[in-house]
Amino acid sequence: MDTIISNSPEETLHIGTALAADLRGGEILALCGDLGAGKTHFAKGIVSGLGGDAEDVTSPTFTLVHEYPGCRLPVFHFDFYRLEAESELRNIGWDDYLREDGVLLIEWAERFPDAFPPSTRFIHFEITSENGRLLHFS
Repeated sequence: MDTIISNSPEETLHIGTALAADLRGGEILALCGDLGAGKTHFAKGIVSGLGGDAEDVTSPTFTLVHEYPGCRLPVFHFDFYRLEAESELRNIGWDDYLREDGVLLIEWAERFPDAFPPSTRFIHFEITSENGRLLHFS
């Protein structure tokens, strides 16, 4: 497991931007961590690194999924926080999204770990201080 240190929300965004350069489509990034751990800032970096506008990125807590235009790859940004059961994923077309050739970003992915294929890259965000974070990649 690789670990990256972030000392600010801006650094977390830049880590996402750097990772986006290596994305080719079909990636699933499962973002895990407490509220305020940096998952959405990381998603902003991914979108920005793919050519989209980071300002458009918000946590899709109430809509469950956002799609961002203007990126070199389709980006589907999910938030599983409000889902009660894995069976609810069918209602949002989860299986269809898994077949997309874009990038899936899933906040609160730890709620339903069995919903992900083996190729999923899990990123665990750990709060170490007011602005400090550790990002554990597995």
